[in-house]
Amino acid sequence: MASETVTNQNNTSRSIIIIGALFFIFGFVTWLNSLLIPYLEIACELTKFQSFFVTFAFYIAYVVMAPLSTRTLNKLGFKKGMSVALVIMAIGALLFIPAAITRTYFLFLSGLFVMGSGLAILQTASNPYVTIVGPAESAAKRISIMGICNKLAGAIAPILIGFFLQLEKADELQSEIANLTTAERINELNEMALRVIPPYIGIIIVLLLLALWVYKSSLPEIDTDEEDENLSLTNAGKKSVFDFPHVILGVIALFLYVGVEVIAADSIISYGVSQGIALTTAKYFATGTMVAMVIGYILGIISIPKLITQENALKISAVVGIAFSILAIFTGGYVSLAFIALLGLANSLMWPAIWPMALADVGRFTKAASSLLVMGIAGGAIIPLAYGALAEEWNPQDAYWVLIPCYLFILYFAVKGHKIK
Repeated sequence: MASETVTNQNNTSRSIIIIGALFFIFGFVTWLNSLLIPYLEIACELTKFQSFFVTFAFYIAYVVMAPLSTRTLNKLGFKKGMSVALVIMAIGALLFIPAAITRTYFLFLSGLFVMGSGLAILQTASNPYVTIVGPAESAAKRISIMGICNKLAGAIAPILIGFFLQLEKADELQSEIANLTTAERINELNEMALRVIPPYIGIIIVLLLLALWVYKSSLPEIDTDEEDENLSLTNAGKKSVFDFPHVILGVIALFLYVGVEVIAADSIISYGVSQGIALTTAKYFATGTMVAMVIGYILGIISIPKLITQENALKISAVVGIAFSILAIFTGGYVSLAFIALLGLANSLMWPAIWPMALADVGRFTKAASSLLVMGIAGGAIIPLAYGALAEEWNPQDAYWVLIPCYLFILYFAVKGHKIK
């Protein structure tokens, strides 16, 4: 019996290491968008609004691919499904090569959509997997560890890829572009676009190796179709997930949360440039956002539920988000940028809090509710696009007013919305 327990613990540990690697790689790919927005804005000669289609193309895949994600996992299982998802992401990264050679923004967006499609499958598989693969009482701890893997990758991505993209040359080009002839401008922009190719070749290789590792690994399959007998009797009078108002409000809260998280992480480099800060310096603020989120995760692991409930953590996070947003709008330069970076701290505990609050007491409708919540990730497509439109119409700083109503709704969900059963 003791040896069986040790074996199970070893299997769980190996599984956590593999899933942690998955969370790291999709964190790396996801948060790289913060660098792509200003970089492609220069290379493809885009308006501020057009540049934020980077996040739209990437996150809209979560809605488009949600039904296919579930079908893929039902047919292939979790392990093979994860491998296929990584291969799909590699195909998306491969599209960056012809996109860079032709300097075609639509091809870049297509590559991002395909990568987002692979991530939709990967997210649909990995989030429930990390919850179920070990003891239920330590699920929150495992989710927080995965969050740290994800955000550490997000902290590294802009710095590492920024080195390959030679951002100092991008800064020089941006200041000199008005003085170049048409031929010189096209030449310089073509050369700038081509610098995307080497790092994305590296990403393709890593994704394919990881796909092979997962496929050959000893990851155990789990059966999510098995349902506890008590759960089958819960909410017997309910006909669908739409009979639970708190679930729908939770989906809206998650939609808005992902939107504000993506704005804080992906707009900060572009915003720094608009404040007169060099691209080579502004890239570090994206890393600051991720570091702030990691600190938030660590605080959550220490304090929830020993010192504070999930509900109160969400309330505090929303209030802090509102305060930091206002301070970012009414200050300037590095101070304003610092408050945008600190939004990472406000956002860090929202995902771990919204999910269990939205799924509370749904019984046999848990899978349907989870699917709706995954679709809520599309907030990362819509809300940043609204920020981009406002940044073009007003200015990048005043556009951050879009954050305030989002945080207010999240605060409402934390105070009252999650109780409406």
